[in-house]
Amino acid sequence: MRLTAQRAHLSQLAEAGRLRTLAPRAGIDLSSNDYLALSNAPRLADAARAALDRGVALGSGGSRLLRGNDAEHEALEAEAARFFGAETALFFGSGFAANTALLSSVPQPGDLLVHDALVHASMHDGMRLGRATCVAAAHGDAQAVDDAIVAWRAHGGTGTPWIAVESLYSMDGDLTDVAALVAVADRHDAMLIVDEAHATGVWGEGGRGAAAAWHGRANVVTLNTFGKALGCEGAVLCGPGVIRDFLVARARPFIFSTAPAPLGAAVARESLRIVADEPDRRARLHTLIAAAKHHLEPLGATVESQIVPLIIGDDRAAMRVAAAVQAAGFDVRGIRPPTVPPGTARLRIALTLHVTGEDVAALAAVLREVLP
Repeated sequence: MRLTAQRAHLSQLAEAGRLRTLAPRAGIDLSSNDYLALSNAPRLADAARAALDRGVALGSGGSRLLRGNDAEHEALEAEAARFFGAETALFFGSGFAANTALLSSVPQPGDLLVHDALVHASMHDGMRLGRATCVAAAHGDAQAVDDAIVAWRAHGGTGTPWIAVESLYSMDGDLTDVAALVAVADRHDAMLIVDEAHATGVWGEGGRGAAAAWHGRANVVTLNTFGKALGCEGAVLCGPGVIRDFLVARARPFIFSTAPAPLGAAVARESLRIVADEPDRRARLHTLIAAAKHHLEPLGATVESQIVPLIIGDDRAAMRVAAAVQAAGFDVRGIRPPTVPPGTARLRIALTLHVTGEDVAALAAVLREVLP
């Protein structure tokens, strides 16, 4: 019978309580990454209409290296480089594509890539396709990164060390000590890659990301996304010009993909301006984070950012709690392995400006009733 192995695998996932399925949006939004509630912001809608009125195309018609390179792409890249304080920026259709492109192409044979154990799947996919030696370091441990580079050098490593981390981890909600990692990179003449996907718009000076103080350094590359707090889609890799040039010349996900929609690039430019013009959005979100700390930490949640994990442990128990919370009108999702390590199934509570402090208090009241 065709697809027997696939059917068997799906059955195994279902038996283990790990089968993923699609569910419609329902209830109060405590699961999206639309942290600043920009996805339906009037300014973005107006920017889209204005772009259409001036003839900006819906589709690009080809890869950037063919006829797909549009003036809107280049305008966004120039504005993003200025906003994030980088020498250059390169626009991708998604953060996943950007991470995969970067890690699969730029680190070279003979290089070492030390990554935090909890980096995003897109980084792992890039590393699998790449040619550098890859080593995992304990999560959030700058000394472990340093030790890995020292050990590699002691065993004859002569290439460039690369360090890959997230500034804000999407399932644990914890912020990275970027300063410590910059010091490690400087000490070993290494390159530091910082995925700012969940920090862009929310953290750092002017919402430029948790690593904003180090943007523009010759040994720092950042990923900044538009599809989360900035409310639209796509991502830019920001860093030295040689990195951009190398990606254009060698990164297969860039070379062989149809370019992102010019219309999307025009809207993304407006999202940067909103972040600059409306700091009150960040302030209100940080007030919500304080409310969550008050209401949810007593229940066992960890509140360090707008991403609030509540560890349940058992896969099925986590999904039962998530279902009960959803039935009470709150869209909170259960997260299971392999997205998170075994034994750490959890609720991932995402704070956005779609909710209020009163909503957070009401969620806490429901959780007190349904937690095991």
